[in-house]
Amino acid sequence: MLSYPATIPLSSRTLNHLADRIRAHRQQCRSRWRRLNPGRQALLALAHLRNGDTYTRLAAGFEVGVATAWRYVQEAIALLSAAAENLGTAMQRIRLLAYAILDGTLIPIDRVADQKPYYSGKHKRHGVNVQVIADAVGRLVWASAALPGSTHDLTAARVQGIIDALTSADVMTFADKGYQGARGSVHTPFKRRRFRPKLSRRQKAVNRAHAKIRARGERAIATLKTWNILAKLRCCPRR
Repeated sequence: MLSYPATIPLSSRTLNHLADRIRAHRQQCRSRWRRLNPGRQALLALAHLRNGDTYTRLAAGFEVGVATAWRYVQEAIALLSAAAENLGTAMQRIRLLAYAILDGTLIPIDRVADQKPYYSGKHKRHGVNVQVIADAVGRLVWASAALPGSTHDLTAARVQGIIDALTSADVMTFADKGYQGARGSVHTPFKRRRFRPKLSRRQKAVNRAHAKIRARGERAIATLKTWNILAKLRCCPRR
C-alpha cells in the first residue's frame, strides 16, 4: 500500500486547542497508554473533519486500526461538541453586533432508513437543515444543531428559538424570503403576492439593498462548508 503526506489548511492554534482538550479528557478519565498522543489524535481528527479523509486512509497514514481511527475521531467530536456555545451564550456576543444575518443551509447526507423527513423538496436531495447567524462582514457567529432536511427555514428558526432570542435582544436581523412571517426584529425582502403581482420601484430598490447585505451571510455558510466532512455526511444525521 502506498502512502503520501498531505496538508490541512488549518493553523497550529486549532491543533493545539483540540489537543489540549484531548489531553485534559485523558487526565480526567485517567486513561491508560494510547497508541497516539493527544497531538497526533487531534491531527487525525482534523484530517477527517477538514479534508474528509476516510477512516481507512487515516488508519493507514497514522498506523492504527480502522476501529481505533473511528474511536479517536468520535472522541474528538464529542469534546468539540461539549465545548460548543448554545444560543443563549452566543447571544451575549450577537446582541453587541450592529446587525445580524440569518440564513439556512442544507448539509447533504446519504439516504437513511427513515428517509422521508430528511428529503428536501427545495434542493431535491436528502440532507439536514442548519441555521447560521453571521455578523455584518459575513463572519460565522453561531450555527444551530441539525434538523431534518424537510424542515422549512422559518420553522427551523422557530424550533431552535432563534427568532425569539433575536427579538428579545432587539437585534436587527436580515433574512431571505424563506423567513417571511417571522416578524419581530427579523427583516425580509418584499415578496410578490396574488393581490400584488408587481413590486413598486421603491420596493425593488429596498430588495436590492437588502440582497447586498444578506449576501455577506453566504460567507459564513462558505466558511462552514470548508470542512469537507460537510460536503456529504456519511454518518448518522442525528449526530
